[in-house]
Amino acid sequence: MNTPCTPHTRYADIPAYVTKDGSIIRELMHPQQHGGRAQSLAEATVPPGTRTLLHRHGLTEELYHVTAGRGLMTLSERRFEVGPGDTVLIPPGAAHCIETLGEAPLTLLCCCSPAYAHEDTELLDAAP
Repeated sequence: MNTPCTPHTRYADIPAYVTKDGSIIRELMHPQQHGGRAQSLAEATVPPGTRTLLHRHGLTEELYHVTAGRGLMTLSERRFEVGPGDTVLIPPGAAHCIETLGEAPLTLLCCCSPAYAHEDTELLDAAP
């Protein structure tokens, strides 16, 4: 079934949900809801004092672009701080998670190609 292309979305119209890694997600553009073919864009929020579960995607390459807050990124064997304006490339198969640093939520844009799919997410941590 082909989803008609919706080339424009409004943030206020997009419901938030908690995804497999524990972050709060708004799917800003996704082929299953808006048409398009090969990528998705979401906003993720990680509340203060929390982190996403360590996970990896077998097929998907991700870009994280931090828009607000500070975080500690784990990417395979590397750990490094990120903040507003920083962008991280996450190759397929790379274990990753991000932890909020400080009192403010961490907010980032996640671009996935191919588009994000729960089935492509392998959790490497147990849920708390």
